[in-house]
Amino acid sequence: MALNKKPVTGMKDILPEEMQIRDYCIRVIKETYGRFGFTPIETPCVENIANLTSRQGGDNEKLIFKILKRGEKLNVAEASSEEEIVELGLRYDLTVPLVRYYANNASQLPAPFKALQIGSVWRADHPQRGRYRQFTQCDIDILGEPSNLAEIELILATTTTLGRLGFRNFEIRINDRQILKAMAAYSGFPEDMYDSVFITLDKMDKIGLKGVEEELLRNGFAAESVEKYLELYSRLAGEENGVAYLEQVLEGVLDPSTANGLQEIIDSVNATKEADFSMVFDPTLVRGMSYYTGTIFEIAIPEFGGSCGGGGRYDGMVGRFTGNNVPACGFSIGFERIVLLLLESGFQVPDRPKKTAFLVEKGIGGQQLCDVIARAQAARAEGAQVLVARMNKNKKFQKEQLTAEGYEEFVDFYREGLKK
Repeated sequence: MALNKKPVTGMKDILPEEMQIRDYCIRVIKETYGRFGFTPIETPCVENIANLTSRQGGDNEKLIFKILKRGEKLNVAEASSEEEIVELGLRYDLTVPLVRYYANNASQLPAPFKALQIGSVWRADHPQRGRYRQFTQCDIDILGEPSNLAEIELILATTTTLGRLGFRNFEIRINDRQILKAMAAYSGFPEDMYDSVFITLDKMDKIGLKGVEEELLRNGFAAESVEKYLELYSRLAGEENGVAYLEQVLEGVLDPSTANGLQEIIDSVNATKEADFSMVFDPTLVRGMSYYTGTIFEIAIPEFGGSCGGGGRYDGMVGRFTGNNVPACGFSIGFERIVLLLLESGFQVPDRPKKTAFLVEKGIGGQQLCDVIARAQAARAEGAQVLVARMNKNKKFQKEQLTAEGYEEFVDFYREGLKK
């Protein structure tokens, strides 16, 4: 029986054109983040299953690719639960591995620690445009900085990177989990049901205010709480400064330092930004990860029509490993979606070296072949990109294929001598 040549559903083969763009994006990302003082790190793709299922990853914990125990440890016949046959899993994001890494190595790291991590993650999700089961994440995180300087630096580093990749007129939407909680408390929702309220609120962009109202009522929440809650959002739509409005309305419920800190982030980024984008306070922004404790933010690029990255503050995660909480905040670029948009726009990698193909007739060997290779080596030493390949029978088609890969010049070598 023939083997299956197609990649696994939700995963893909990457062709040369896309690979060039991916490599270029990673170069820009590493260079730009390096200028902001972020240090590259790497963590294993496999983590202990207990770390991945610690109720910090929201719905992503339902999407883990789990790894069975091996050898004598694996006894499926006598197992009464999944826990008895599974001990490891593929990471679903880079944040949980980063926190474990920091908890394990904190004594050897500077404080605060600014980490850059780029790597593959896996989720057993439903594939769709810009969403795969294996994909690359690019994260920057600052651990050990309690002030909103962390948020300001993360947003500036991320937006500067997007600007250098050619993106314009995008938005950074920002909110705070403490604001979400204050609005829910003001409306009279039970504290133990906040997460359920936020899950419905997160659908606002898809089902609208009326849809949120209907779903909250279907979920059994009191009509007076739902009415009071949605009235807040209706009023916010007409407010030029939503943060100041909420600070006034939620007086006694919302800590003034939360609103002041959020406004300072917005003002500081607007005053010092390099890229062309807008900071937008979005009181409906929730972010799905339950580990967020404060500020949350998201990238919205009009060409995609959805989130192209996000992050926030997660001050409680390190304490799950060490018993001592460490302030932490991170931002992740939606790498696959960025690459998709560049591909669809016909993006060409700038400042590429000239690509030349030396096509060598079959039968050339010995000293003549060495002369061709020596010439290619000399050109490579000067920075040129030179391909040496045997000439196909259908040379015209071969050159068409190479032209599609960006080769601009062809030099043909025959046994009787050079022909251009």
